[in-house]
Amino acid sequence: MFRRRESVPFSFVAEAERFRSNVTPPPRERASVSQLAGRSLVGLTLVAGFAGSLLLGLPALDTGQAPSHSQHSEASPNR
Repeated sequence: MFRRRESVPFSFVAEAERFRSNVTPPPRERASVSQLAGRSLVGLTLVAGFAGSLLLGLPALDTGQAPSHSQHSEASPNR
């Protein structure tokens, strides 16, 4: 079977370093005050969560302390 060929070759797009267009994109919308406040609150919440988990997790990761109590079993080996 014969393959149908494209009427317009698109190989020039792949060979070009960068696609250049004469159509300019519309300008980006500026973020409103409420959007900026929401983004900053989300960022502060994430930073506070990381800092809190670090502060609460560091004592659990500390291996330099000797255990202050030893575990004793309530079951006695002799009856």
